[in-house]
Amino acid sequence: MTHIANLTTDLIVAALVLGFLIFVHEAGHFLAAKHFGVRAPVFSIGFGKRLWGFKRGGTDYRISLLPVGGYVRMAGEDPTESHPDDPGNLLAHPRWQRFLIAFAGPAVNLLVALIVLAALYKFHYERPAYEERAARIGEVDPGSPAAAAGLKPGDLIVRMGNQEHPDWENVEINVLTTTNQVIPLQILRHGQLLNVPLTPKAEGADQTGYAGLYPCFPSVVGEVERSSPAARAGLEPGDHILAIDNRQVPCFEQLSSVIQARAGKPVQLTVSRHGKEFQSLLQPVRQNIDGQSKWIVGVTVGTDILVKKLPFGQAVESSLRKNVDNTVLTYVVLKKILTRHMSTRAIAGPVGIVQLSGEAYQLGFADLVAFVAYISLELGIVNLLPIPVMDGGVIVVLFIEGIMQRDLSIKLKERIIQAGMLLILLLLVFVTYNDVIRAIGHY
Repeated sequence: MTHIANLTTDLIVAALVLGFLIFVHEAGHFLAAKHFGVRAPVFSIGFGKRLWGFKRGGTDYRISLLPVGGYVRMAGEDPTESHPDDPGNLLAHPRWQRFLIAFAGPAVNLLVALIVLAALYKFHYERPAYEERAARIGEVDPGSPAAAAGLKPGDLIVRMGNQEHPDWENVEINVLTTTNQVIPLQILRHGQLLNVPLTPKAEGADQTGYAGLYPCFPSVVGEVERSSPAARAGLEPGDHILAIDNRQVPCFEQLSSVIQARAGKPVQLTVSRHGKEFQSLLQPVRQNIDGQSKWIVGVTVGTDILVKKLPFGQAVESSLRKNVDNTVLTYVVLKKILTRHMSTRAIAGPVGIVQLSGEAYQLGFADLVAFVAYISLELGIVNLLPIPVMDGGVIVVLFIEGIMQRDLSIKLKERIIQAGMLLILLLLVFVTYNDVIRAIGHY
């Protein structure tokens, strides 16, 4: 029953998110068409049979059976039914106006992504603090590509590919979008620069890149368990552990490594609290955790999340930068998929969007708003791809006709539309198959 309830919630959230974004997309086309005097007999959310609607101003505003898209039907949009002498006909208008009508839908999606994210950042800007720090490695999975490359905790990545001084966000993106290809690294270890070839491998349902290296989290105490060794040693949440037995520990992960290596021997901590330093003796105890016997002290890593409100100008700037970064990343992923450097499983379709919508909703309002902005951006980008019957395909045809100084033949346009519909159908079947494979392990 829990799985059914979760699926129902995911479907409702996805329907609301996609319904809103499809509405604003089609509203962009519709308003542009009305502005230039093009008749629009139908404004539909969804495809197929008309379920509900009303007619006003010569337009049938409707909700249709299949809520996986939407459309605005404009007079003359079908080349076989075109009447160029009709002033309300799309083809009776100059190409620059038809271009703006086609571009208006994706443009509104891009604008919504910018506005929604800026509004969120104005009242709630949140991101892991480690993403903005230098890329110092805190932990390496045994047997991982990072371990095979010889990377170690404490290594500082000073160059990744052609990028100097990457932060952890750059590192994570590069790894996720690279599989079975070498990423040249230059690291700083004990004052010495070393060149290391890292080759992430495909892993998980999405077959995205995995390297097995993790960021260095500051040695700040989060929670302290009652009656634990840490509690008996006088540690409190917020304490900053500077050193263990006079050995500096810049990363929280090193605390665990040193304690396991000491095999239960007491360790001397140098701790900073409210700007004052003091010493504390810590005696680890042995416990079984997930079937393994380990030495534990009873503390968790401190919260490393930046949460703040941004001034209006900074919120807009941060939103613009984030959307530009996501746009570049989208095209990088598409390029790597087309060149077979990434798995096609990284592409999400309708089912994947349903799953992601539910996950964003469960995480909270801020994550859901950020998800809406991201999906709006992706809708804008995808619709601008040069695929026939999509806005990008229409724009390409208009560009070709502009160079030729004449319209393509109706017969050729029919073939282009048919090819585009077939391609869209095949893509929909393919991404849905990918989604179902992923979803089987989710619900």
